[in-house]
Amino acid sequence: MADVEKTEFNLPAGKGPGRGGAHAGGRPTDSAIDANAQAGDNDLETNLRPKSLEEFIGQPKVRNQLDLVLTGARNRGVAPDHVLLSGPPGLGKTTMAMIIAQELGTSLRMTSGPALERAGDLAAMLSNLMEGDVLFIDEIHRIARPAEEMLYMAMEDFRIDVIVGKGPGATSIPLEIAPFTLVGATTRSGMLTGPLRDRFGFTAQMEYYDVPDLTRVVTRAAKKFLNVSINHDAAEEIASRSRGTPRIANRLLRRVRDFAEVYSDGHVDLGAAKAALLLFDVDERGLDRLDRAVLNVLVKGHGGGPVGVSTLAIAVGEEPSTVEEVCEPYLVRAGMIARTGRGRVATAAAWRHVGLEPPEGTIGGYE
Repeated sequence: MADVEKTEFNLPAGKGPGRGGAHAGGRPTDSAIDANAQAGDNDLETNLRPKSLEEFIGQPKVRNQLDLVLTGARNRGVAPDHVLLSGPPGLGKTTMAMIIAQELGTSLRMTSGPALERAGDLAAMLSNLMEGDVLFIDEIHRIARPAEEMLYMAMEDFRIDVIVGKGPGATSIPLEIAPFTLVGATTRSGMLTGPLRDRFGFTAQMEYYDVPDLTRVVTRAAKKFLNVSINHDAAEEIASRSRGTPRIANRLLRRVRDFAEVYSDGHVDLGAAKAALLLFDVDERGLDRLDRAVLNVLVKGHGGGPVGVSTLAIAVGEEPSTVEEVCEPYLVRAGMIARTGRGRVATAAAWRHVGLEPPEGTIGGYE
């Protein structure tokens, strides 16, 4: 694989998803279905990552588009256009950046938006790039404004202006940098400024995975990297509870492997998968304890709503931001909660999930 130079930064407390005891939304990072990267994931997931576009599972539209962009650039002997990868956590944005460097046969330099607090931080990285290198900035929407403004000129003209001195005697020295390809990853593309977004020549939206693709991800990881014997039905069961996210699928697979090794002969069949997922509080729809608590409060405690976020948060013992940013996105996507002007309302799917028949007139689910 291409040489990867990863720049390490000591981030201030609370910066960066998945750092510390809980990420910004508040769900503890030991949750098996937290899509943000957790401590202990990195080493194993580095081995699990595919090394080429051909090996990458899922995202067919993005793969085909990106293959065209990279092949055209290679044929012309130039650096490809800058690439923006957007989408929820855990869908393979970092992996795709590594694959881009691998396909181009160049080095990959990695950093993150929160780490680039000053323009000088970015200037140091840009000045060390070799021709054709790939610079990957994760969570690029969180880059500091001075660094972002320096990035504009670097992306367009491959040069930066270095300010020497202070006050009236300060002078600007133009510094040429080698042509490079910037790959930016963001979980919130709407927070990108217009000028920065417009400088990317190719934008890819990573989509959630379907169960067949996630089953292939689980099977590949089990047999090729974890050396685990697994049935197709068991892999499909894990995939169906992974919220359409490969990172969650791989994490659940590791917990199921642990269960099979401790309580059985190490072979993962459907029974072992279901028992392990039950032990780790992940139900058949991929909901955990906190998700189910929100549904129970909404349905059984308030007759299906409408209920305000603050009321739901108090009832489950969490902060409102936890309910709104961590629980709600998946519950809305699963068709169990609807957002209205008066508050959150349970759909028919939510009523059935907690074991009750929905009253007449309940908003229909997506089932």
